[in-house]
Amino acid sequence: MSFTVYPALDIRDGQVVRLLQGDYAQQTTYGDDPLPRAQAFAAAGAQWMHLVDLDAARAGGYTLAPLLARIAADTRLQVQTGGGVRCRDDVARILDAGASRVVVGSLAVREPAQVLAWLREFGAARLTIALDTRQGDDGVWRLPVHGWTETADVTLDELAVRYAQAGMQHLLCTDIARDGMLSGPNLDLYAHLSRLLPGVAVQASGGVRDVADVAAARAAGCAGAVLGKALLEGRLRLQEALAC
Repeated sequence: MSFTVYPALDIRDGQVVRLLQGDYAQQTTYGDDPLPRAQAFAAAGAQWMHLVDLDAARAGGYTLAPLLARIAADTRLQVQTGGGVRCRDDVARILDAGASRVVVGSLAVREPAQVLAWLREFGAARLTIALDTRQGDDGVWRLPVHGWTETADVTLDELAVRYAQAGMQHLLCTDIARDGMLSGPNLDLYAHLSRLLPGVAVQASGGVRDVADVAAARAAGCAGAVLGKALLEGRLRLQEALAC
């Protein structure tokens, strides 16, 4: 399985930002230049990027279609993007705006039957299932929802296997405890998922600090890694990650 590096941009109010562990009150702003940054990703040799609509993730209604269309027109990047996907028409509109894959997160936990239907309708290659997870004291990986304030009844393993059995090709999994912390990816989690879900392209998200972390994610069985804060802060050069 090939390995893909996904330089990431999280957008809120038109600004490139990062949240600490998903907390909207703990935001760092990096500028109002998402399109030039995407162009720089392409110039560095990236083939994909990861684009998140934080406004929509909170309120629903994807707002980045104009930016997405510009990125698709001005670069050769393939874009996986999401935030606020609530219904079938959201998926269709994001694909029509130029996305290569739509990321479905909260709804994939709350309404799996609906998302399973989208896998059949749009094709598994066009959807990335995003499961944010937190490990309990009992060692079980659970699925917080509603801004990570409540926990779903189903576990990560149970839901991931259900999606895999239905044909899921792409799984983006974020260890909430590592998100925005620059503490390294949870390699044990990703090795576990790679064993549990043979044939599924697992993307590591959360904690990547440097090239060594990218290489370690690949060695753990991941098919890709999302690069956020470390890239924005210059701790990691995209060219080096791509070479890895």
